[in-house]
Amino acid sequence: MLNEKIGNNAGLIWTALSNGELNVKAVKKATKLNEKDLNLALGWLAREGKVKFNEVEGELFVDLV
Repeated sequence: MLNEKIGNNAGLIWTALSNGELNVKAVKKATKLNEKDLNLALGWLAREGKVKFNEVEGELFVDLV
């Protein structure tokens, strides 16, 4: 059941990133996910090789691969 929730949340993130790179705070705001659910879904997408991360001046950005 938890895996299904994580997968659904990953889909929300995917949709949010469909227009391009966002910082993690903007992804959180766009998806309305709490910190734990956001991190689980980002980890899912990262493990699947679907997203890439970029850190600029201490701020973390995420984009689709």
